Amino acid sequence: MSCILHIETSTRVCSVALSEDGANVFEKADFEGPSHAVLLGSFVDEALSFADSHAMPLDAVAVSCGPGSYTGLRIGVSMAKGICYARDCKLLAIPTLELLCVPVLLYHDELPEDALLVPMIDARRMEVYSAVYDRALKAVRSVGADIIDEHSYAEFLAEHPVYFFGDGAAKCQDTIKHPNAHFLPNIQPIARNMFPLAEKRIALGNFEDVAYFEPFYLKEFVASTPKKLL
Repeated sequence: MSCILHIETSTRVCSVALSEDGANVFEKADFEGPSHAVLLGSFVDEALSFADSHAMPLDAVAVSCGPGSYTGLRIGVSMAKGICYARDCKLLAIPTLELLCVPVLLYHDELPEDALLVPMIDARRMEVYSAVYDRALKAVRSVGADIIDEHSYAEFLAEHPVYFFGDGAAKCQDTIKHPNAHFLPNIQPIARNMFPLAEKRIALGNFEDVAYFEPFYLKEFVASTPKKLL
C-alpha cells in the first residue's frame, strides 16, 4: 500500500491531494492565485490531519518540480522537503510538463496514434517553457525555453498532429498557424493528476535526496527593478 501527499505550486494554481494506492482520498485546490504562501500550509495541514485520522501513514511526498514560477516552485519544494524530514518519508519529483500531459492522455480519446503533445507554461511575453512528448510520454524534444514565432515546432507540425496546451498555449494560438496545430483549452497542472506519475516513480524506486534536491527552474531568477518615483 502507498499513501502519497501531492503538492502542485508551479503556476497560479495551488493544489494538494492525498492518494492511497492511486485512489484520490483528499483534495484541496485554489485556481484564483497565486496565493501559495497563504494557502499551501493550511491545505497541507488538512491533508495530513485527514491521513492521521484515517490511520494512513505517509509513505512519500510528490511535488511538482518545474519548470514554472520561481516563487511557486520554491514554496512547494520547501514544504515537501519539510514534510519528508518531519515524517521520515520519501520525496518524489514530478516534472511539471509531464504532469500537464496527464489529463490530455486520460480524457482526450480523439488523439491520433502519431499525435505529439506540447505542454506550455507561460514565461512572459512570447516565451514559454515547453517540451514535446509522444503518447507514451516519451520525450521527443527535451524541455526548453522557447520564444514563439510562426516557425516554432515546424519540424513536428510537418509530420504529426500536434496538440498544444497549458497556460502558455493561448498566447501562441494566433502565431502558430498550421493545419496540424490543435489547441486544447483549460489544461492546468493540478495535484490529483500526479497520481499515475508518482505511483510509477515509487514502483521504480525513483526517489530524490531530500537534503540536496532543488526545483528545476530552467532559467535563473531575475528580480524586477522597481520604477523610480517621480
